[in-house]
Amino acid sequence: MKLSGVLPFARELLMKSVSKGAIVVDATAGNGHDTLFLAKLVGENGKVYSFDIQEKAIKSTQARLENEGVEKQVKLIHDSHDHLTAHLEQNHHKNISGAIFNLGYLPGPDTDKNVVTAAESTISALHHIMENLLPEGMIVLVVYHGHEGGKREKEALLPFVRGLRQDEYHVLEYQFTNQRNNPPFIIAIEKR
Repeated sequence: MKLSGVLPFARELLMKSVSKGAIVVDATAGNGHDTLFLAKLVGENGKVYSFDIQEKAIKSTQARLENEGVEKQVKLIHDSHDHLTAHLEQNHHKNISGAIFNLGYLPGPDTDKNVVTAAESTISALHHIMENLLPEGMIVLVVYHGHEGGKREKEALLPFVRGLRQDEYHVLEYQFTNQRNNPPFIIAIEKR
């Protein structure tokens, strides 16, 4: 297949807006894959703010970062992503180059699938990030909507992003439309 899958495409988008020394946000640390990817993108002089409400996710992410030797440029935050501004260093305000959200629940066989992201906190976090996003900065949301909480979140997110002013933001939806079982899709928001 020559079309990019959802997760590779999310990373392609981030690589276009994030460079060495950048300030970025992983709004849903999960198992640390995106935090690690962002830490490598920003390098030693950049900063990754990585959020998760589950201690298990923070520990998993910490171990992954330590294993790769990139933990110094990452601030792991055991808190909701909608509290971003409380954790953002003063000189990082209005200076974010990119952010990623993997919505839904923490992947893994022994995780609580009832702990899911919610539209209210996601939209609140989006507001905070957009207020601090540099021009041409990118926010990528990977929307998993194959469960009840994900369906509710999708139903709130789509009108929100589609309602953003086109003279302020470019909004892209990327999805495979002929696949079964509610495949995840991407919403990308680029500040003009």
